[in-house]
Amino acid sequence: MAEGTILIGRGETAVHLHLPLANRHGLVAGATGTGKTITLQVLAEGFSRAGVPVVCADVKGDLSGIAAPGNPNPKIEKRAQELGVADFAYEAAPVIFWDLFGKDGHPIRATVAEMGPLLLARLLELNEAQEGVLNIAFKLADDEGLLLLDFKDLTAILQFVAEQADKITTAYGNVSKATVGTIQRRLLTLEQQGGGHFFGEPALELEDLLLQTPGGQGAVNVLMADKLIHSPRLYATFLLWLLSELFEELPEVGDLDKPKLVFFFDEAHLLFKDAPKALVEKIEQVVRLIRSKGVGVYFVTQNPLDIPPTVLGQLGNRIQHALRAFTPIEQKAVKTAAETFRPNPKFKTAEVITQLGVGEALVSVLEPGGVPSIVQRVKICPPRSRIGPLTPEERAEILAASPLAGKYDEPVDRESAYEILEARASAPIAQAAPHAPWSTGPAPVKTGSPWGALPAGTARRVGGAAMPRPTPAAASGGSPRRRVLETPPAPQPSGGGGILGDILTGGGGKRQGVAEAAAKSLARTLSSQVGRQLGTAIVRGVLGSILKR
Repeated sequence: MAEGTILIGRGETAVHLHLPLANRHGLVAGATGTGKTITLQVLAEGFSRAGVPVVCADVKGDLSGIAAPGNPNPKIEKRAQELGVADFAYEAAPVIFWDLFGKDGHPIRATVAEMGPLLLARLLELNEAQEGVLNIAFKLADDEGLLLLDFKDLTAILQFVAEQADKITTAYGNVSKATVGTIQRRLLTLEQQGGGHFFGEPALELEDLLLQTPGGQGAVNVLMADKLIHSPRLYATFLLWLLSELFEELPEVGDLDKPKLVFFFDEAHLLFKDAPKALVEKIEQVVRLIRSKGVGVYFVTQNPLDIPPTVLGQLGNRIQHALRAFTPIEQKAVKTAAETFRPNPKFKTAEVITQLGVGEALVSVLEPGGVPSIVQRVKICPPRSRIGPLTPEERAEILAASPLAGKYDEPVDRESAYEILEARASAPIAQAAPHAPWSTGPAPVKTGSPWGALPAGTARRVGGAAMPRPTPAAASGGSPRRRVLETPPAPQPSGGGGILGDILTGGGGKRQGVAEAAAKSLARTLSSQVGRQLGTAIVRGVLGSILKR
């Protein structure tokens, strides 16, 4: 490797990636089985030897071999010699394994607040109205001083929004309980897919992605994604979140002799699939501006058409493996890929793309001065590390020797939105107990009472001695809260016996005979009928006199 370059391969001449221009981003594309993973492995090794940390995803499980030296192979050695790799030797890269689920690597966690409503809405596949409610939940949490750290904090704040929907609507905007319910169902689905492991603490510190060995090699951070890829939205959202965090946290450094970090986004089409316009614009902004933070982003995908034109135009270093052209869509992809290269007068780029063998690629890189080189047909260098996966025993050994061993293994659950809202919900119950309708004053609090202070998040139960029966004194007055809780007694008939009792007593306390009561009832009925007939006659007479006029 020449000073300040990485040897990619050789065509008519050797093709090098210039490290000062490596933060201008890049693209590695090609059909399945054409050698994209090996190319990614070669680039990652080259950046690591140059002292540049790398972040990449192992989607199929075979990139983990980069952590072990390659197995001696005469074909690999012969190819290295033909391509002029003078210092070729089998060696392992310094690898740190990560895993969102914490099984095959160090756990990766982020807080809900760090994820933010935009990416979370993308992860949950929310529509515009649902995303608006999620934004209200985040704003309410900020205003109330509620930390959103883990999965149960998010569910707690959504439950709080649903319970207080009427009050929140007047202050923040329309909130529908049905909409909140939809978001909660999406969260349940995400939790069942294992996404709940991602939210929490200790959150990932970006400095741990920028490690170097004592010998000056950059760490290769491998995200084990062979299981994660079955949840494509979680995979894409996590990598976009990581890219956004790098953009927000890293300082401006301008152009350096080599990048501070190189980020490989494998299966990049998942990032843009069904992405709303606002999200695509955010990705474009990050890709365009993160260069000044010293970060290079390389998209790895099957088809160049998977990348939006606004993003594709930002990718200066191109490695195009073979494409198939059996269908009209594939033929369009070949034509598009060919048009993105600076033409070589010695061959037709569109024809060569369909003729490339495994381990061959069309390569164009930025030359000093930022000008794209003429495209060359190149044989890619062989990797120095193992081609293929590690064994579980080898992976366990590497994890045990990792410089981050033990730092992220155990989750931390500190007081946050869930615990605070739980405490608030229990507070009215504890205050109302001394003022119950059967109480005459504040009840003494016993030490160790289940209504006393409890650790946050623990269950609360009712127990202890039997409650006293209501007393007449308690029903005669009390605090306003007690009066609200009390139910006023229903009016009772004065003489008992319901309506018949009223008839028999005449509304008074003296009991009447049956004959007398019947006579009075008949008299009341006749008088009401006579009154109605008399009123009707008067109205008719008045109306008749008016109509005659």
